Amino acid sequence: MSSSHYTHGTSPAEQQRLTAMNHLLNERFLAQAALTPGERIVDFGAGLGQFSRAMAKVTGVPVVGIERSNEQIFEAMRQADAAGETHLIDMRQGNAEVAPLTDSEWGHFDMAHARFLLEHVSNPLFIVRTMVRAVRPGGRIILADDDHEVMRLWPEPPGLAPVWHAYQRTYDRHGNDPIVGRRLVQLLHQAGAQPRRNTWVFFGGCSGQPDFEGYVTNLAKILEEAIDEIAETGTPRETVQALLDALATWHRRPDAALWHGVAWAEGVRI
Repeated sequence: MSSSHYTHGTSPAEQQRLTAMNHLLNERFLAQAALTPGERIVDFGAGLGQFSRAMAKVTGVPVVGIERSNEQIFEAMRQADAAGETHLIDMRQGNAEVAPLTDSEWGHFDMAHARFLLEHVSNPLFIVRTMVRAVRPGGRIILADDDHEVMRLWPEPPGLAPVWHAYQRTYDRHGNDPIVGRRLVQLLHQAGAQPRRNTWVFFGGCSGQPDFEGYVTNLAKILEEAIDEIAETGTPRETVQALLDALATWHRRPDAALWHGVAWAEGVRI
């Protein structure tokens, strides 16, 4: 079984970051998933459930969301209730590794989905195998995750490279993988699925785009929330804070640009 460590925690600040990130990304991920009405979906590592509900709106079938954190589930259901969408999601507390599904559900879902989950576990293959077991023969498995080495900012803010490298080391220290995104197709193959699509979802923009500040804010909040763990790698907190101060002004440069891609892969159960 795999262990997991979610670097960002479940504080209200992190929940706000996740909510904002969902607003930036969900439409693009829905387009890649190409969902059809009637599909039964289980969402591994559902978090606050925003994307689970977005998928359910397309399929017309409540999505089963698996989430280990009671704090995340509480906030997920609060948001669903506020939106009048509690009927769209079936949130279940439990680890993705063992998946709290009934005997009648195993092997009967049309799709199993995981986004930003595999980078936070020590044995992602274990989870992907569980996802394959959850779907019917011919059912789809969709994985979306980070390869943190892909990110680029230009003109590069001073101090970004060493701090970002240290941030990635916080994953290594817990046995997790900050570049798991490049392994998604391999993981599908090793789990016994047939890979059939490999692409990525662009996450970024430039000065002058309405959402650009949101992308930079997301990056800053990630580093701010991880500052203690970054410091444990030997990078002074003052160095991280200096970068955060630089980002606060950098995003207003007329020539500022940020590129990041979320790796996205799809396979089918043979």
